Amino acid sequence: MRPPVGAPTLSRRTRILLIVAAIVILLLLGGSRLLNLYVDWLWFGEVGFRSVYSTVLFTHVLLFVIGGLVMGGLVALNLWIAYRSRPVFVPVSGPEDPIARYRTVIIQRLRFFGIGIPVVIGFIAGLAVQSNWQTVQMFLNSTPFGVTDPVFNIDVSFYTFQLPFFRSVLDLLFVAVAISFVAALVTHYVFGGIRLTGRAGQVSGAARAQLAVLAGVFVLLKAVAYYFDRYELLFSDRRQDIFYGATYTDLNAVMPAKLILLFISIICAAAFFAAVFRRNLQLPAIATVLLILSSVLIGAAWPQVLQQFVVAPNANDRESVPIQRNIDATRAAFGIGDNNVSYIKYSGTSTASPQAVANDKATVPNIRLLDPVKISETFTQLQQRRTFYGFESKLDIDRYAANDGTVQDYVVAARELNSNGLTGNQTDWINRHLRYTHGNGLVVAPANQINAPLDESGGGQGGLPKFTSIDTTNPDDPSIPESLKVKEPRVYYGELNTDYSIVGGQGGATPGEYDSDSQSYTYAGTGGVPIGNIFNRTAFALEYQERNILFNSSINADSKIMYVRKPEDRVQAVAPWLTTDSDPYPAVVDGRITWIVDGYTTLPNYPYAEEVAFGSATTDAQNTAQPGQNQSISYLRNSVKATVDAYNGNVTLYAFDDSDPVLKTWMKAFPGSVQPSTAISPSLRSHLRYPEDQFKVQRELLTRYHVGNPGEFYGGVSFWDVPTDPTVQSGAAGAAQPPYYVLAGAPGAADAGQPTFQLTSALVFKNRDILSSYVSASSDPASYGKITVLQLPSDTQTLGPQQVQSQFISSPTVSSNISLLSRGQTAVDYGNLLTLPVAGGLLYVEPIYIERTGQASSYPQLAKVLVYYGNRIGYAPTLEQALDQVFGAGAGNGTAGAGQAPAAQPNTPPAAGGPSASPQVQAAATAIQTAIGQLKAAQTSGDFAAQGQALAALDAAVKQFQAAQSAAGGGG
Repeated sequence: MRPPVGAPTLSRRTRILLIVAAIVILLLLGGSRLLNLYVDWLWFGEVGFRSVYSTVLFTHVLLFVIGGLVMGGLVALNLWIAYRSRPVFVPVSGPEDPIARYRTVIIQRLRFFGIGIPVVIGFIAGLAVQSNWQTVQMFLNSTPFGVTDPVFNIDVSFYTFQLPFFRSVLDLLFVAVAISFVAALVTHYVFGGIRLTGRAGQVSGAARAQLAVLAGVFVLLKAVAYYFDRYELLFSDRRQDIFYGATYTDLNAVMPAKLILLFISIICAAAFFAAVFRRNLQLPAIATVLLILSSVLIGAAWPQVLQQFVVAPNANDRESVPIQRNIDATRAAFGIGDNNVSYIKYSGTSTASPQAVANDKATVPNIRLLDPVKISETFTQLQQRRTFYGFESKLDIDRYAANDGTVQDYVVAARELNSNGLTGNQTDWINRHLRYTHGNGLVVAPANQINAPLDESGGGQGGLPKFTSIDTTNPDDPSIPESLKVKEPRVYYGELNTDYSIVGGQGGATPGEYDSDSQSYTYAGTGGVPIGNIFNRTAFALEYQERNILFNSSINADSKIMYVRKPEDRVQAVAPWLTTDSDPYPAVVDGRITWIVDGYTTLPNYPYAEEVAFGSATTDAQNTAQPGQNQSISYLRNSVKATVDAYNGNVTLYAFDDSDPVLKTWMKAFPGSVQPSTAISPSLRSHLRYPEDQFKVQRELLTRYHVGNPGEFYGGVSFWDVPTDPTVQSGAAGAAQPPYYVLAGAPGAADAGQPTFQLTSALVFKNRDILSSYVSASSDPASYGKITVLQLPSDTQTLGPQQVQSQFISSPTVSSNISLLSRGQTAVDYGNLLTLPVAGGLLYVEPIYIERTGQASSYPQLAKVLVYYGNRIGYAPTLEQALDQVFGAGAGNGTAGAGQAPAAQPNTPPAAGGPSASPQVQAAATAIQTAIGQLKAAQTSGDFAAQGQALAALDAAVKQFQAAQSAAGGGG
């Protein structure tokens, strides 16, 4: 039979070319995917988590197959039924009937369309469904919470693990039935089962029956959806401006409406099924109208009427029960209940004596002067050593024991390889990937000390951290505390290591790995994937599109390739069910440099709990939301502490919150992947910190959920707020003040005792800058996770961070001196404003840094320290002097030291000679005048080194003058 005019025809050659092109495309796409799978398989084998990879991969494949079979199978079945039940004789409307043309094409290529369409639809559905692998694994390994919801009295695990699975299955069936309906409708139309000619058109009995059954199934699925909708009301955001969860309207109008609509849906489905046996579609049409009207009137209009005329006029009373449920659920879901948070009444005002401050041996001696954000450039300029080494822009705070057993907090930074710092011929492939492969050690500095005040004699090198470098050059240095000594200081895995490196077994003409200017090194650890065989070398050459991997002669049987080198990326890969903290930090654990990464288990659907945007809640003046981290959560636990060895890259996951049902669920899904909490060594436990991201979420919630009375909560009068950072002078102005790690006494305790490592934050009253509370989370092993809230009276006038900063900069003494410091090419930068409970009041401490502008090699130096307490301001080169100015002489005696204050300078310099001056006195006076001139010139130019030299000369001249005066008997 001759094909109709317009039907597409393909020659044999064209068909062959199309088939070949399709095969090539599939090889390119599939080959790339298979290559990635193989590279990932090798990497998971390296870290010992191949079972995790295989479980995830198997779940993906299984869901892809099931989703594809369900969707494609239903579509294929309905296409087959529609085709088999087509009319025997199909009338043609005329010689130009377009449907006849396409009908002929389909008949000629029946297998192509009959198989191709379901396969394509099934493939797309499989890709969509396989992304739900976490939902499926949580359903299969569900662990009870032991807590029931307040409405249905069902265990919370139903809402968190089972309900999402049921909803995803229901969604798949909805889409499958809807697409099957469309496919059957089109097929019946093409093959004449449905004709639009005539007044009302015609529908064959087979078409009517098939479409009615599909419509009835769809409505039945809607009835099931109404059933599950009742449970999802416990996540309602109807009153999200005040609280989350089922409101009075949801409980008394929407929930009954869902039940009514459920029964109406069943009746409507029966009407559609009845159409199979009736010749007209009146009954299904009536059922459809009934379902739509009932959805509008019962499902939408009635709840609105109840809300406007019953709830709104008495909302504080009507919503009291839902609000109480929301308070209880949110506290439980985010770990801010009474079992974790202690509230202590605190006056915030005190008239402390100098002796009382000096006697505070837990907080005052440990007041942190070094801001880990501001001094990163100082670390870089003075401890970088080579441009291809680097430090993170935000350094870390941790604590270590000195040799005498006392605990000291340190600013800690790993000296990592920074491949972006390579320049010139260092950037060629051999240098970038074979020679410069690792960083070198740690650099630490006591957080509460500087080497000397900036204006003390010392060649202008005051105001700097007291650096200690722990690297390959000094492994046995006796001055390094035992707790900081490292057996292997080389850093192959870190936050700046983003490129791959090939290590070990290098030979030939290529030099070994750079270790120092006089020494090379060959990696001898267990990290990396072997690439000694030709198959692996070829795979990685294709993966990185780099032929040198295949042909470089220095790569031999012992060579390994390192990739996925950032600690958080490694942890996220082996535990894809975790949300990692944004700030991994290095620590010396059992003599090894170890990255510690906090892992969170989260849920989006805890009944009645507040919904929090994780990324927004963890954003502040120092940290922005990570890509993909702004998911909404209503449950948060720091259930896992993960470690990554900086030399070998070993990843270890430790269960930290053994009671967490979510963690138990994932441990059942991936048995053996998480070590028990008992496996955490004392050395590691001593360096665990309360994580910043969790604390930020909790403090955000505590601004409202410290209120336990529903009526008071509804009014919002007692709410607090996170203060904005008052020290920011850039584009981040107005962002939240970050929390700070401090070593201080237990907040609110009459006897502070031994200092504890804490994460702290000040809070202010809502829409006011007055201080409302002080929040502290302990990181000490004995009290880890305990949150203390010092709650100030509601009528307090204790200034908050913004107001204290205003007091600082408006002080005549401070403002005039800041103006002098910032003259010329010198810029002034404010460090972190710490809030500390001291002697019954609140002490604010803020370091001030100065830095030369216009020079790439400049770096911040601590110039002054600001102190505020009880409306009194201290401003001096040292913390000791600033405390003495505020409290009186002797208050700062306990501070850790940076040495003596600068020598006193005479207000009026002696004349260069005089009638009774001896030659020695005249020479000394001349030297003083000369030194003052040099000092003024150095201050004008902003030359710190010259200032230091001038101050040293001035100090020596003053001493010479005093000695000459004494020798002359006070004359002159």
